[in-house]
Amino acid sequence: MSPADEDGFREFVASHMPALRKLAYVTCGDWHAAEDAVANALAKLYPRWGRLDRPDLYARTMVVRAAIDETRRPWWRRERSAGDALPDVPHSDPTGASEEGLRVRSALRRVPVRQRAVLVLRYYLDLTAEEAAEVLGVRPPTVRSQTSRGLANLRAALAAGGVVLDDSAEPGAWIDASQGRGGSGGRRSAAAALRR
Repeated sequence: MSPADEDGFREFVASHMPALRKLAYVTCGDWHAAEDAVANALAKLYPRWGRLDRPDLYARTMVVRAAIDETRRPWWRRERSAGDALPDVPHSDPTGASEEGLRVRSALRRVPVRQRAVLVLRYYLDLTAEEAAEVLGVRPPTVRSQTSRGLANLRAALAAGGVVLDDSAEPGAWIDASQGRGGSGGRRSAAAALRR
């Protein structure tokens, strides 16, 4: 690899690393697995760097696939840190915004992996069905059906967590079962809560 290509790769990694980590986390739901997924994807990207027209699309594709693979690895092949044994202690947020985001993330973790990947690509990254199909290596009708099923599963998981979507209101409106319409943070879509 030429020095110019190496510099380009370093700049790419520096500028895209946070977004790739978030994409992997939202896809697999575990920061450690997300780190591994991004590292594996970047390791595969490096030797192909000079031959790719769209390295950003290739990186997204590889990160989503690696994150899905990380969730499918048998438990005995996963590395565990000592911190995994410690429980996460939720802290209350006076604005309610992070609580809403945690509820959405928790509900999203209960959606099957492929459907979760489609929802992340469609609503978090704002990709079209055709672009998401290209990233996942499937046909656009498959992406649309997985989107429909994934949204149904996400709605069910949100309802189980106390967030009820109101179909009669404008899109993105929700009702927090414990606090009435708009919850503690006003109207927000699930995608906006994921971006936090």
